[in-house]
Amino acid sequence: MIDIAILNKLNAPTKAERLENLKAIVKETVFPPMVPEYINNHIHTTYSFSPYSPTAAVYAARMEGLCTAGIIDHDSISGAEEFLEAAKIVDMPVTIGMEARISMDGTRLEGRRTNNPDQVGVSYMTIQGVPHDKIETLTEFFKPYQAARHARNRKMIEKINALVGVSLDYDRDVLPLSQAAENGGVTERHLMYALALELEKQVGKGQPMIDKLTSLGMNLSEKQKTMLLDTEYPFYAYDVLGMLKGTFVPMIFIDATDECPKLKDMVKLCKDVDAFLCYAYLGDVGDSVTGDKKAQKFEDDYLDDVFECLKEEGVKAVTYMPTRNTPAQLERLRGLCEQYGMFQVSGEDINSPRQIFVIKAMENPMFRNLIDATWKLIEHENKH
Repeated sequence: MIDIAILNKLNAPTKAERLENLKAIVKETVFPPMVPEYINNHIHTTYSFSPYSPTAAVYAARMEGLCTAGIIDHDSISGAEEFLEAAKIVDMPVTIGMEARISMDGTRLEGRRTNNPDQVGVSYMTIQGVPHDKIETLTEFFKPYQAARHARNRKMIEKINALVGVSLDYDRDVLPLSQAAENGGVTERHLMYALALELEKQVGKGQPMIDKLTSLGMNLSEKQKTMLLDTEYPFYAYDVLGMLKGTFVPMIFIDATDECPKLKDMVKLCKDVDAFLCYAYLGDVGDSVTGDKKAQKFEDDYLDDVFECLKEEGVKAVTYMPTRNTPAQLERLRGLCEQYGMFQVSGEDINSPRQIFVIKAMENPMFRNLIDATWKLIEHENKH
């Protein structure tokens, strides 16, 4: 996490302020050397959910020695132009894209769970390497889907209120936490963050928060209790949000329908804008490699079927996270990518202040192809 005073400046209310503040900060900053192996193409910003504005995300990535970085937000690419401008200021090449949930209706994966913990028949995919003159095209395409998500979010807020006994208002308590006014995405994390702030307002931090969460039926680990007792942590509500998410999202979740484009429409869109549509491999979670995932079955039992579907529907790329899977999972996945001629992209999602931007796994020579792919994305975007 970068210095909190700097972060506050780079998270100023307007894009113009953020970029001007960055220019001033750069004049007083000695950046570390760029490490050729350090790339991350999946950084979330405040245009979905994150402690970082696009400007702050670029600065944080550069301060950790990344040689390039990529913006990925849920349902939105509206932070991309700011991300690009900030990258010029710190003299770092970057790549832009976004993430969406895609309906698999009408494909061989209809009604089957792939990489979505919350819903069957809906897959997460990323749009990578977006030409810079196509940002507005994607923004306009996703506006109706964003509107549908707002409608579902309002219903889930009602369920939170009934379940927890609070009186959250979507317009008053949730939307101001987002960049929705600038076509940013609003996710379940926003709903849980609003709840976290409300509980903090009601009972405060420390032991009273532990008691409150316990009274709501949450079984807190000793590590979580230690985090909750750290009342000086500047992102306290983020920790509470993380704990609430695992318990309450499954209880209030409403299946997404109208807000999920059909796969055939996404394939056509990406062809029209000349971007890469990538299936985001998750893989079954047993003993979580990173320790932050509960055990759950995803697509591994029928991964061959997933690749057959991608081939049939015209998806030609796969994105995955090297530190989130076992060596056996990665070996199988990479073998299938080669067998089906899939372009391989990588990135590990950043959306929490406790995460680092560096993917240490990229130091392994076996992932050299993922580093090369990043530079291909950047070249592709800039050739237009």
